[in-house]
Amino acid sequence: MTDAYRLLRAEPRARLFFLALTQSALGTGAAYVALLLIAYDRFHSPWAISLVLLADLLPAMLLGPVFGAAADRWSRKWCAVGADLIRAGAFIGIAVVDSFPTTIGFALVAGAGTALFTPATLAGLPSLVGKKRLAAATSLYGAIADLGFTAGPGLAAAFLVLTGPADILFVNGLTFAGSAVILAPIRFGAPAPGAGRERGRIVPSLLREALAGFRVVRRLRAVRVVIAGSTAALFFGGVFNVGELPFATNELGTSDAGYSALVALFGLGFILGSLAGSSGGQPELLRRRFLQGAMLMGLGLLLSALAPSLPAALVTFPLAGFGNGLLLVHERLIVQADVPDAVMGRAFGVKDALASWAFGTAFFAAGAMLTLVSPRELIAVAGVGGLLVCAWTAVALSREGGGRRLLAVARSPR
Repeated sequence: MTDAYRLLRAEPRARLFFLALTQSALGTGAAYVALLLIAYDRFHSPWAISLVLLADLLPAMLLGPVFGAAADRWSRKWCAVGADLIRAGAFIGIAVVDSFPTTIGFALVAGAGTALFTPATLAGLPSLVGKKRLAAATSLYGAIADLGFTAGPGLAAAFLVLTGPADILFVNGLTFAGSAVILAPIRFGAPAPGAGRERGRIVPSLLREALAGFRVVRRLRAVRVVIAGSTAALFFGGVFNVGELPFATNELGTSDAGYSALVALFGLGFILGSLAGSSGGQPELLRRRFLQGAMLMGLGLLLSALAPSLPAALVTFPLAGFGNGLLLVHERLIVQADVPDAVMGRAFGVKDALASWAFGTAFFAAGAMLTLVSPRELIAVAGVGGLLVCAWTAVALSREGGGRRLLAVARSPR
């Protein structure tokens, strides 16, 4: 946490970057609530919520590596600025056009903007702050993103007393436009030397560059293992997300306020876990911290399933959140440390695509499982699954051996 504070004091460009990220993250957290309300109001069915959530994930699920290839080919800063403008237009469009099909269409557009923004900014962070402060910047990035989803719904609740969900979505669009304005003059994220830039039609060459980047990631064994382990852990995290509301209300017998407290404490734990990665370290330490995060996440989920009452769950939920934040920040640090800069955008694109598939699959799988088991049993499954993922990842990393191996930068086939 101290390293993150020193970063903001020492780096004026970082202060502007994280100012842009903070205001748009808070808007995103508030808009999440408003978007679900608008979707349900425009299409009175539980499918409305499922469809709008799927629309947000689908671009990253299908095209994550391609968006990463775009971030490697062109300026990462301008990719981020373009992504913000895309999301600004999408959320303003949802606010002003009162139609469920257009709501889904604009949600797809917003998801595409997010799928481009994430790899572009995470791959661009080293050029913004330098290697020395990269760990602090990456940990702060994760903490701010989750701060939005923790505090944003509270802001939405306050605004909904005075206005409607469409106005919240409109304001969220303005936060993305503001982010684009703040980021535009900042110097960072130039295209990496040696990144693939095929001549010819843009779409086919981006697809080939995405495949080339995927091959490099596959050859980096430690990175491959960490991304696979994180993807599996996020699947069980998604299962937990589906089960936590019925668990809180049916198993613990708490109110909506109690459920909100559990979600807030999980988010607080996540933020602290993200900030715990701000000191960075050598590759071996990063991998060990990643495993510690996976273990604490699985253990926190399992202990939550065993919690007999709300006070006990108020202790176990933040433990799971802390492990989740610790896992994700060290996954990102490992990617930044091991992957060549010329393909780093594609590495984050692959990671985001797999994470989106994990969450999308978990949402549907958990819904089906709840027809067969109780919410407490579902969360126990998530906890046991998370611990098994930790064990598998530890064994796989122990076989990696030989330290980090620098690979030649992949170039697209001619």
